[in-house]
Amino acid sequence: MTDKRVSLFGYGITTKAIAKAFGPFTFYDDHCHKPFSDAQGNRILPPDAFDPRYSDLEIPSPGIPPNHPLIRNARNLVSEYDLFLGPHSPASRFPLPSKKPFTVWITGTNGKTTTTQMTTHLLADKGARSGGNIGTPLAALDPDAPVWVLETSSFTLHYTRSAKPDLYVVLPITPDHLSWHGSEAAYIADKLKPLAWMREGECVLLPKSLAHVQTDAFVIAYESAEALADFFGFDTEQIRFQGAFLLDALLAMAVDRLLYDRMDYEKMNAFVLDPHRQEELRDAGGRLWVNDTKATNIDAALAAVRRYGERPLHLIIGGDDKGVDMTPLFQALTAYDITLYTIGSNREKLDALAEQFTIRHIGCGTLETAVSRIDASHDSRSVALLSPACASLDQFPSYAVRGDTFKNAVHTLKGTSKNPLS
Repeated sequence: MTDKRVSLFGYGITTKAIAKAFGPFTFYDDHCHKPFSDAQGNRILPPDAFDPRYSDLEIPSPGIPPNHPLIRNARNLVSEYDLFLGPHSPASRFPLPSKKPFTVWITGTNGKTTTTQMTTHLLADKGARSGGNIGTPLAALDPDAPVWVLETSSFTLHYTRSAKPDLYVVLPITPDHLSWHGSEAAYIADKLKPLAWMREGECVLLPKSLAHVQTDAFVIAYESAEALADFFGFDTEQIRFQGAFLLDALLAMAVDRLLYDRMDYEKMNAFVLDPHRQEELRDAGGRLWVNDTKATNIDAALAAVRRYGERPLHLIIGGDDKGVDMTPLFQALTAYDITLYTIGSNREKLDALAEQFTIRHIGCGTLETAVSRIDASHDSRSVALLSPACASLDQFPSYAVRGDTFKNAVHTLKGTSKNPLS
């Protein structure tokens, strides 16, 4: 317990875990219109009830945007990373572990989750635990675990004031969440913020294009997956993962090599990918359908297009583009034999870009309609690909629900099989 007056912004997973560990506290949440108390004794109030004069510490749910009145009015704002890992945390009176775990932070635009999972898989025998944006808040992680592998979002980094990793893994950064951050430059700056606080003896792996950023940490800059493999002496022929997954695997193996001087191909190859990222299934006629619903930005979608691009493509795109200019996607798609099936809230914008770049397109509106239209022309040579390049929340509760909807629609087609490829 603490005598600090703590304000938690947003009644979400991150803040609830903090209150469970150290509370009860006071929450301020947009969905609260009448004050109430929950079963743990926390008070939940509407945002306009917040008064900074009566708050010693404010901790936001990571997704709350910077222009929210709660953020603008806060005077003592810290992230959950600052709370647990900051060197001079204003929450010093919390009963936090006296010894901090070694932390590996993993960020970037695409591949964070897979790289975090792969790294934790390789370091499981060393007691590693994963958390952060991957689903487990820091307050719910084992404080005695020797290693925390943290998937680290740009939202969390935006609110972090002092915490830094011991080892920082940065995947390629491409435009994303621009409506939240305000600009591409601000998005990149948040991703790279911890480098300014890292010190000699700490290490960062990052794309060569970002290696100009000033830091006292030891920098390993990579230009490609192949260059990264050469640096560490990895034999990519012994790694079963391909495409974007190869870089994820190499970065995870690099962490294992740096920390424990190991190269365990067998253990790496035993890792099983989550569904929804280039997840393949075939129907009874042998036609290939690919669920890549987790491709919520341009770079992720293009990674899938490149993987299957030697064959004719039926590509389903659309949703919430988060304020990103979609023009670069269409410029790249002109190099492929492709038909677009547009869905979601930005469908009309996508249709207009398809007209501008003379790309075949069919406006579908819904995912089920897109699957039905593809079914009419899909054959054994082509690939039907859901890789939307957009977020899902305009039409679905999550990207996973969008992926399941796609798979269910495919499975209901006449004569299809529900067995995914291994």
